[in-house]
Amino acid sequence: MTRTNRPSFGALIFFAVAFALSAYFTFAAVQGDFGLFRRVEIAAEADLLRGDLERLNAQAAEMENLTRRLSDDYLDLDLLDQQARSVLGLLRTDEIVIR
Repeated sequence: MTRTNRPSFGALIFFAVAFALSAYFTFAAVQGDFGLFRRVEIAAEADLLRGDLERLNAQAAEMENLTRRLSDDYLDLDLLDQQARSVLGLLRTDEIVIR
């Protein structure tokens, strides 16, 4: 009786399961919810949100400046005149309106 040196059926099943698990975890590391592609998407979204935050901070600073310029402590007459014209539609008597 000669016996061939082929791996046993249990060893083949072990390596097949090990390969399947390693393939699954590799796929999950790249494509999963916490994978590399999702990490790149989150980084790009964070950059966009930082840009929005800077824009909103600049807008808030501009609004604070305009509010301070119209306050009782510091009244900017030119700004008050501009706001009265744009919001209330006021005109001086010596002005001509062209529509």
